[in-house]
Amino acid sequence: MKTTLPSALGRVLLNRRRLLQGGVAAGAALALGGPMGRAMAQDKVNLTVWAWTPKTQDMANLFMQKYPHISVTVENVGQGAPHYVKLRNAVTAGTGLPDVALIEFNSISSFKALNALADLGPHIDPAIAEKFIDWTWTSVTEGDKVYGLPWNTGPMALLYRADIFEQYGLTVPETWDDYAEQAIKLAQAAPGKYLADFAVDSGWTAAVLWQAGWRPFKTEGTNIQIRINDEIAKSWANYWQRLIDAKAVDTKPGWTTEWFAALDDGTYSSWVTAAWAPVLMEQSMTKSFGKWRAAPMPQWQPGGKVASNWGGTVFSAFSTSPQLKEAAEFATFMSTDPEAARFWLTDVFLFPVLDELIEDETLMGHPYEFYGGQAVNTIFAEAEAQVDPSFEFAPFQDYVNSQIEDNFAMAVAGNGTLADAFDRVQDAVVIYARDQGYTVT
Repeated sequence: MKTTLPSALGRVLLNRRRLLQGGVAAGAALALGGPMGRAMAQDKVNLTVWAWTPKTQDMANLFMQKYPHISVTVENVGQGAPHYVKLRNAVTAGTGLPDVALIEFNSISSFKALNALADLGPHIDPAIAEKFIDWTWTSVTEGDKVYGLPWNTGPMALLYRADIFEQYGLTVPETWDDYAEQAIKLAQAAPGKYLADFAVDSGWTAAVLWQAGWRPFKTEGTNIQIRINDEIAKSWANYWQRLIDAKAVDTKPGWTTEWFAALDDGTYSSWVTAAWAPVLMEQSMTKSFGKWRAAPMPQWQPGGKVASNWGGTVFSAFSTSPQLKEAAEFATFMSTDPEAARFWLTDVFLFPVLDELIEDETLMGHPYEFYGGQAVNTIFAEAEAQVDPSFEFAPFQDYVNSQIEDNFAMAVAGNGTLADAFDRVQDAVVIYARDQGYTVT
């Protein structure tokens, strides 16, 4: 990251009266492009952006065409943990941070707690809030402070194998009770095949529990309420424990080559997942091409219309950046420029955050051959409007995630139950929060 030169206005410090007093000499200097003329031009600004998403530099290049005085360099320092480790190391060191970085929704509170995020509010048009899906704007703001601009989301739905459902007489589940019934039916009819895999994944766990009404954290300053092992969590744990014990779902690790192969070859015939998943499936699956379909996320109550969100990112600027105005211009462009926003959906399959695009029937209605010609985006668009914005992540969500994954893995391996795992996570997180200086209630 290169520190920008002082602004032209700041360097010259000319007001109208002084300029007039300069008379002919000043006019000549301006006409000849001398020092005063050069000073009035916009200074070149260099922005460094950390992002792991594909083709981000392509869109940065489009931004630079519209803002030629701003040069943007996109750096991929890693995806997932490596990205956040480098950001936190730079925060701790007090140097080396980019001007702007991609941050997932579940990490905003963590960086806010470190006082690392800049308030973009003074540098953006307040009317921009009206462009975004309500819950996404709520997630990045606190009062009139704006800690990032939403870029993409992960509304959830059920992806399932139409061919396997037809072969074994399965019905698309409308409720989670239906889902359990279909899981048991398939396991009994075809041993070795599963409706799903209960892969230990803290992000997925939080997302599905979000839909169920789980609200594990409420933070006000240094006061935090922690209810990780509440009644909702225990009920959810018992639900999945019954399916695991009945061998109606598998418990293999997720995100491996073998795991994607199991989805492709029909070992697993459904995945409750987010709107960004279809592109991963298209890239990694060939046998099941055209056999997948999408349906709304199963509901905990019959007739319910509640969805959830898994993942999604925002562009945030860091308080150490000397060029917050330009950082805000970049974030605004990436989030709201119509050409860029359509590109992210159609070319990279990042689900949009703009009401305008969600309401675009042509865009949402595009059929996908991988899904047998189904316009799967219509399903995710409906889910986007059904996300409850009241969910809060912890200001130390990384630690919470690690505890969930470690303790769930123990439970899946036979060391206690998932309900026991929630108790262990609760105890560990309470201790950690107090060690970090929080008052726990």
